[in-house]
Amino acid sequence: MRWFETRGPVNPEDNYVVARPKETADFIKRVERGRYIVLFAPRQTGKTTFFKTALERLETAAAGAYFPIQLNFEIYEDYGRAEFYGSLREHICMEIATVFRQRCIPIAEELAHFLENAPLTNSLSLGSFLRQLGLLLTPQRVVLLIDEFDGIPREELRNFLHTLRHIYLLGRTQRCPYSVGIVGVKSITQLNYDRTISPFNIQDEFHLPNFTLAEVRELLGQYTAEVGQVFAPAVLATLHRQTGGQPFLVNRLAQILTEEMDIPKTEPITSAHFATAHTVLLEEENVNFAHLLTNIHRDARFGSVLMRITSYDKGVRFRPGNEVLRELATYGVIAKGSEGLCEIANPIYLYRVLQELQPLINGLEEAYYPQQSRGYHAYLTASGEIAMARLLDNFRDFIARAGFRILQVPSTPREYVGQYLLFAYLDQFVRQVRGAMHLEVQTGRGRADLVIFHEGRKHIVETKLWQGALSYAAGKAQLAAYLTLEGVQEGYYIVFDHREVPVPRSETEQVSGVTIRSYVIPVLQERPSTVG
Repeated sequence: MRWFETRGPVNPEDNYVVARPKETADFIKRVERGRYIVLFAPRQTGKTTFFKTALERLETAAAGAYFPIQLNFEIYEDYGRAEFYGSLREHICMEIATVFRQRCIPIAEELAHFLENAPLTNSLSLGSFLRQLGLLLTPQRVVLLIDEFDGIPREELRNFLHTLRHIYLLGRTQRCPYSVGIVGVKSITQLNYDRTISPFNIQDEFHLPNFTLAEVRELLGQYTAEVGQVFAPAVLATLHRQTGGQPFLVNRLAQILTEEMDIPKTEPITSAHFATAHTVLLEEENVNFAHLLTNIHRDARFGSVLMRITSYDKGVRFRPGNEVLRELATYGVIAKGSEGLCEIANPIYLYRVLQELQPLINGLEEAYYPQQSRGYHAYLTASGEIAMARLLDNFRDFIARAGFRILQVPSTPREYVGQYLLFAYLDQFVRQVRGAMHLEVQTGRGRADLVIFHEGRKHIVETKLWQGALSYAAGKAQLAAYLTLEGVQEGYYIVFDHREVPVPRSETEQVSGVTIRSYVIPVLQERPSTVG
């Protein structure tokens, strides 16, 4: 039986794999046209698997017309020039030998002699080496795939790219390699550390999107076909929405659901099962999250930008020239949405990012509940369900009790301290009552909803910043539509008011057939003694 893989490239013999026929056909067409293709995307998005699979299909379809050479530059970052080219030569020779062995064909004596004796010491000799290699492999066309291109030694980036550009300009009939695939995390522009090289203007950029909902259904459907265990339709939709189709996250959730939760194979996988798996994923440490959170800490500006993206109705326009936005996109945290606005890549990443940006201790935990209360127990009904209105009434009162102390929460931008505290407050409470909480990010226009699962019930809380009466009313309509879509009859709407003269408000009303409990909560911006 196959399995869902999260630890490296996947193959259809051992793993469930998304076929991606459209993207594969596009890639093969570009290779046939002799393009020099570049794909830069965050780690663990399926780049290596895709390119290896596409090369295999190209070789099968073209009946040996192409000769693939697959390289990996990951280990070269700290190499000097001579060490880099010496190792590169060995790597190329090994890959050529591997291809001949797989084809069960002996290497021609002339080619073997060349590989044993040809020098490769710098970018100039690289051009000569490749040109002679192409002549010896004629009529086959060499296709060179370079994975982890970011690892190229900095001092050789300029020379290496210039050599490839010179080869490309020779024309398709003379060039070796005939086609190139460069795969990495950072783009050529971002790798240009000293800004001394012109853009690699021959590159043909290739975009490998995340899985669509149809592809998630296909992937999990392979498991169902083999094992017989079905996924409830709502699980497939929620899994895709929460992961944004990010390949690692999709496979990891599938892994938890099918291998680690011991759900009887005769039972369907339900939304309740998904909520448990989702909580497991949010709380675990894995390589994907480690990369994400390490990158988040590279720039202190990231936190403020991410909060702005999820808090403003007007959204934040995606500008490729903006260094912060470009870096966040490179690390896979944000993407350009359909309306040209920044969008968080997926709600799971947003949850982990917000959790990471929260101070470990905000100094207000002891003030969450009134001194005379029974702690979190006071916000459960007699039957053990969450009394959401009572819980959020207390949050409103907590902000008032804390007063200017909320301005002392470490490492928290004042503009977003309300949302930070609500997240921390509900996160702690949900853990105490053994529930589950995740985020839903609908668009780049200020839709960051907290969704709480407990005792078979779903509670939805939407948060925003005060941006006027029209925005306040529009937010209720948006929430009502979302509640109806999710089949929930009651929702909660919290707006943080940072105006100099805020107007607090708490009200419950019917909107489009559902009940909405709304709060406008004043948030101090200065200590009272400094308010003029």
